[in-house]
Amino acid sequence: MNYPAFFDKVPTLLLQDPLGEFLGAFDQGKVEICYYDCVKLAGHSCPTVASAYLLARAGLGKLYPEGLPQRGMIKVEMRAPKEEGVTGVIANVISYILGGNDEGGFKGIGGTFSRRNLLSFGLTELRGMVRLTRTDTNASVTLSSDTSQVPGSPQMMPLMQKSIQGAASDEEEMQFRALWQARVEAMLLDSDLQDKIVTIH
Repeated sequence: MNYPAFFDKVPTLLLQDPLGEFLGAFDQGKVEICYYDCVKLAGHSCPTVASAYLLARAGLGKLYPEGLPQRGMIKVEMRAPKEEGVTGVIANVISYILGGNDEGGFKGIGGTFSRRNLLSFGLTELRGMVRLTRTDTNASVTLSSDTSQVPGSPQMMPLMQKSIQGAASDEEEMQFRALWQARVEAMLLDSDLQDKIVTIH
């Protein structure tokens, strides 16, 4: 399967999944999640998906300064309603990485390993976009992202419009795709830009 080469350069996230270990899915429960996994989940690579990946990475770094993050043991709370803007997309990516879900998630085995009620929306009192909370210690971190800190090429939107309208040549469509992914690449690989994109409150 072909995809942009920079996907493989994005640092992966290593977590421990107690449920996966219990059922024999992951040796020692260790599971590695990469940006490409999130692209497959979302069905596309874009600044929103990239920002969600960065939010999850930053949050895990704060919640677990030592040891592996425990997948399925982190609550995700979004400030905005699910249907507002790109809130749902960001929540889907973060909750996938962290292994939780809303009321429709895995109900657990014998009272353990539940993945339900770990994702919620509409917490208007939050200072930031999302709050991540460990269920074992109640330690939490609130974060926001701002993709406008990495503007795209001025040629990108006109090329997008031409492509949507079916008026773009093959070369213009290829140029649009390259410019679109170049913006995503900058977000994911430039550490100086990441400091501007993600804010920890």
